[in-house]
Amino acid sequence: MKNTKTLCLGVLFTVASLQNVNAQFGGLKDKLLKVGTAQGAKALGVDKFLKQPAAITTSFEDVNREGEKLPDFITSLNLKAQPLYLLPKAADGGFILCEGLYEMTNKSYCLKAGTFAPSKGDGYMFAPVLGPKEEIVVSILKSAEKHPDVEQHDIQALLWTIIARTKFADFNGQVKLTAIKLLTPTQLTQLEGGALGVLPFDVMEKAKEQLPSGVRAVFEAENNIRQLVASGNYTYADMEKYAIIAGMAPPRSDVPSGIWTKHPDGYYVRYFPSGYSITKVQVYVPKELLANGNKLIYDAAGDIACPANTGSQRLAQTNEPLEANYSLKLTTICNPK
Repeated sequence: MKNTKTLCLGVLFTVASLQNVNAQFGGLKDKLLKVGTAQGAKALGVDKFLKQPAAITTSFEDVNREGEKLPDFITSLNLKAQPLYLLPKAADGGFILCEGLYEMTNKSYCLKAGTFAPSKGDGYMFAPVLGPKEEIVVSILKSAEKHPDVEQHDIQALLWTIIARTKFADFNGQVKLTAIKLLTPTQLTQLEGGALGVLPFDVMEKAKEQLPSGVRAVFEAENNIRQLVASGNYTYADMEKYAIIAGMAPPRSDVPSGIWTKHPDGYYVRYFPSGYSITKVQVYVPKELLANGNKLIYDAAGDIACPANTGSQRLAQTNEPLEANYSLKLTTICNPK
């Protein structure tokens, strides 16, 4: 009996000791993890991630300014802009161009989270969609033309999610449904490449220390978007709050609003954004450009209206007109070959 009592007391003492050691070790482990997280951005691969290109890399440096024209360069021609959407449709998307001046107010999309919304004084010029996810972004814009049932807000939320480099495995809620509808299974798997999970607070703080001040807001906005999407509990307003910074970026006077870019195909294009979701585009096609029977196609799905002000948003353009009036007729005789 005495031996049994002694054995029981010994077991209780051992259990209590183990619990005490475990409590101490657990506290130490938590402290080590905290220190390791704060100092271990490199160990967690954040350094490597920071060196990777953004999902879409297009910047004003990608604008070819050779041949640009000031806003009034065709004023003397007294041309009246005709609806761009009335031009013949191209088989692979876009519109077959004829000589003259055309315009269209179309859907547009923000392609850079954590930046200022466009202001009326901003100068925007043409640049192509560039970056590791350029094919995905262009595919979404083209696919959206065939799915008018998909809301513009849902497409914008999907684009922000992709720009934020969110893993498809972390997609939840409406964003996931939109992605499945607009992208092929192969394209969905491509969303895993170059993606990142939600970074803990301490890792975010350490990572931000390694970034220039102008990039931190974008990096933080992208992580917040990844966090929202992964949670599955978000609204469009929640996402917009992180994607769009309140206020306006300082204007850049050397690139005026309404400046014309000479497109690589030879015609001229300019942009007038109204917020980030609506852009009026104008296209001027000189007669001599079509003199030799050249066939030109305006396909906006690969175009970005790129702001000279780097603090403002890149705007992906589309072939989708807003408030189109198809009862109108072209005054130019347009017989594309």
